[in-house]
Amino acid sequence: MSRIKKSMANGWIATAAVAAVAVVAVWQFYLFATFRNPQGVFDAGGGTVHLWLAIGAAAVACVVCFLAFSVSVGHDEANDMHINS
Repeated sequence: MSRIKKSMANGWIATAAVAAVAVVAVWQFYLFATFRNPQGVFDAGGGTVHLWLAIGAAAVACVVCFLAFSVSVGHDEANDMHINS
């Protein structure tokens, strides 16, 4: 597999991973926002575990996205020009 195809495959895998973690974050926030107590009444103060899971998943998604972007824009050391005097 050529370097470009391998790089694109890794890019799609990273994109899918970020999207999957972001979906988990959104789902956990949805569970927090619609939390109901055992009687079935909306409880705005409950479900804080879902909120913390949503915050954690969003943070993980941001870190993974940052790392994937940092790797993708990295320079190629093979193309560096070294000038010797």
